[in-house]
Amino acid sequence: MPVSRIVQIIKSITAREIFARHKEIKKMLWGGNLWTSGFYANTVGQYGNEDMIRTYVKKQGKEYKKVYTGQLKFDM
Repeated sequence: MPVSRIVQIIKSITAREIFARHKEIKKMLWGGNLWTSGFYANTVGQYGNEDMIRTYVKKQGKEYKKVYTGQLKFDM
């Protein structure tokens, strides 16, 4: 199974569960989408180490143009 299909399944299931438990969230999202279309996948080897993944996650969202100022905030 291609990695892209696995990611699609994970995003679909998690979004469906979140929307089922918190119906108000979908109305607050621009376009009604919980996830962006992108994802990152790499093999475990030379480049797939913890530091590289940590750096990737820290940089998420910093290069995107902010289109909505009322972003959702989840209290955990």
